[in-house]
Amino acid sequence: MSMAPRTGAQSPAPHAADRHDLIRVLGARENNLKDVSIEIPKRRLTVFTGVSGSGKSSLVFDTIAAESQRLINETYSAFLQGFMPSPARPEVDVLDGLTTAISVDQQRMGGDPRSTVGTATDANAMLRILFSRLGEPHIGPPSAYSFNTASVRASGAITVERGARTKAQKATFERTGGMCPHCEGRGTVSDVDLTQLYDDAKSLSEGAFTIPGWRSDSQWTVQVYAQSGFVDPDKPIREYTEKEMRAFLYGEPVKVKVNGVNLTYEGLIPKIQKSFLSKDKEAMQPHVRAFVERAVTFTTCPECDGTRLGEGARSSKIEGISIADACAMEIRDLAEWVRGLADPSVAPLLTALRQTLDSFVEIGLGYLALDRPAGTLSGGEAQRVKMIRHLGSALTDVTYVFDEPTIGLHPHDIQRMNDLLLRLRDKGNTVLVVEHKPEVIAIADHVVDLGPGAGTEGGTVCFEGTVEGLRGADTVTGRHLGDRAALKDSVRRPTGTLEIRGAATHNLRDVDVDIPLGVLCVVTGVAGSGKSSLVHGSIPAGSGVVSVDQAPIRGSRRSNPATYTGLLDPIRKAFARANGVKPALFSANSEGACPTCNGAGVLYVDLGMMAGVDTPCEDCEGRRFQASVLEYRLGGRDISEVLAMSVTEAEEFFRTGEAAAPAAHRVLDRLADVGLGYLTLGQPLTTLSGGERQRLKLAVHMADKGGVYVLDEPTAGLHLADVEQLLALLDRLVDAGKSVIVVEHHQAVMAHADWIIDLGPGAGHDGGRIVFEGTPADLVATRSTLTGEHLAAYVGD
Repeated sequence: MSMAPRTGAQSPAPHAADRHDLIRVLGARENNLKDVSIEIPKRRLTVFTGVSGSGKSSLVFDTIAAESQRLINETYSAFLQGFMPSPARPEVDVLDGLTTAISVDQQRMGGDPRSTVGTATDANAMLRILFSRLGEPHIGPPSAYSFNTASVRASGAITVERGARTKAQKATFERTGGMCPHCEGRGTVSDVDLTQLYDDAKSLSEGAFTIPGWRSDSQWTVQVYAQSGFVDPDKPIREYTEKEMRAFLYGEPVKVKVNGVNLTYEGLIPKIQKSFLSKDKEAMQPHVRAFVERAVTFTTCPECDGTRLGEGARSSKIEGISIADACAMEIRDLAEWVRGLADPSVAPLLTALRQTLDSFVEIGLGYLALDRPAGTLSGGEAQRVKMIRHLGSALTDVTYVFDEPTIGLHPHDIQRMNDLLLRLRDKGNTVLVVEHKPEVIAIADHVVDLGPGAGTEGGTVCFEGTVEGLRGADTVTGRHLGDRAALKDSVRRPTGTLEIRGAATHNLRDVDVDIPLGVLCVVTGVAGSGKSSLVHGSIPAGSGVVSVDQAPIRGSRRSNPATYTGLLDPIRKAFARANGVKPALFSANSEGACPTCNGAGVLYVDLGMMAGVDTPCEDCEGRRFQASVLEYRLGGRDISEVLAMSVTEAEEFFRTGEAAAPAAHRVLDRLADVGLGYLTLGQPLTTLSGGERQRLKLAVHMADKGGVYVLDEPTAGLHLADVEQLLALLDRLVDAGKSVIVVEHHQAVMAHADWIIDLGPGAGHDGGRIVFEGTPADLVATRSTLTGEHLAAYVGD
């Protein structure tokens, strides 16, 4: 390769373009930010830290990344913008020096049961092309290996126009797909328990349906059946004739008139399958998921044995391996198999496939399989899967934004993640990371610490500079950065044991273990070692067991801590008792709602391709309720003033006096126990941080009756200072006679445990075994596992 020689001994004067090496933010006011002004160096790794709810995500995601995406969207034509989201400009005075931002957040992947790790990346697409070229016997194009493509055959007469003549001729059409016709590419088949759908002793007009959300007056659901003419709405369902029952359960779609509106009638079974079973169960709201688990039994498809593929796709093989076999392999094993293929006709394809599979292994996800449903990935796993496509990207001068990329990672895996972040930076990219882990903060070129508190007490920049500067700064993060939990001098003695025998879920290898009760027991191990499989797959849910998993809280702008926790119910009843009116008046989603904004507090104006505008409702002034409702008082406050209180204020308000409400006070106590005393009761759930949502869910489950609490990574999203409060809460649960089992990687929680169960030694088929059982002190003393080595280093032993 030849290069032109450089001339001139002196380096040229700095180019004007080289001066744009900062992202400048002036006057950011998104959510709880208080006129934040900051300069972030480009092509550096900047870590944003601070207590949960201090405004980190508001600054990084809702301001910087959101404005970058909005500006990119504006480069498209007005026609295309009409099909794209139209977010409003963030509340900020000046944003300068932005580059294209790629956000890699913790949102779970896949709301569709057909979405897998392979379909969410390019791996499945490349495998389908590979098998269509090399598979024997040859069965067709890449679509023949796709479980999302059904085989279609059609024939008939078509009309062909040629000049002034038209001619009818026979035509046939055929498309070969790989979808299993029996399960339609889902891998499972369902059986519906009719007794969970309706009470057959009642008629439709008497409210026979027991399906969530199916109200008797709803013309979209119940009234379609009642006014269809196919069944008698006043006859008990058990008295239907055979013809009526067939139409009721399996009727074909047909148009019917309901209250003068044309709607589609179809049998109850296909309607349930379309409205509930076509969605990913993990993405459903809790009460809907509970209904589906009661009403529907899922079993592996007997035709395709869960592979989702038809017989043709399963029969085509390369060196004895079918595409179903390839997708079921652990990705690191699949990468080895692909490396053994060397056909010149598909050389570029093999190179690209190897790079993609190697990226999985490099990022610590080699234990996954491509056929793993995307909805079953944890938030941390989903975030790392999204990183795959960026690792080999040739793009530079891009801003990558990460939301706690170490969530779900064992201390042994964090160094690998750090290396990946540094690689992205060293390619000339700007890397912005929201993170709490000291190991990640340590590699930062620049640190921004927000606080000093959470919610209204946060939203300001407390420190900006180097890691060493942060260590000496008098901020919450600076003071806690060097914190190390000490091993306990004495541990609690178990009051009993929970025996698990022959556990073989996923990668577990006939595990026998006794989990001690009456103590704080931590189950740990590297990512993919089998921790969640052991705990969630072997400890029976239900009686006596309260399980708090990582499933995200879902809710609209109308949802808030009061509605989510059930706190609003006793508050409404207290207002109703004090004023002698109906409780429904004190709900912004019911009779008391402002008629102008329907209880939203804002009016939304859709401007088509332009950003929509939210304006406070002029009639209720954003308070959400009718003026007449706000005249009713409890303890001198109206309902809007109560919902504007913080948890701490409300706890005192409902403790004694005229406003005393023991049921409300109990909920508020639990919110304060998990460190959410600063939250406003009416604050929309959409504005809460990940750590706040995690603790809100924990507060709800603390009300559940049970003797065994199973918590899955409760430190997710928590600041170093918040972890201390969590440990105190876990101690209170154990001291109250509960048994607490925690799946966790955080060394502070391990050091604080009474008993540790360590799984490993590796991930996937290299894991699934118990490698240590005992006290934290014994684990540190023996250093017999990766966990032991890292815990010993953490406690300074």
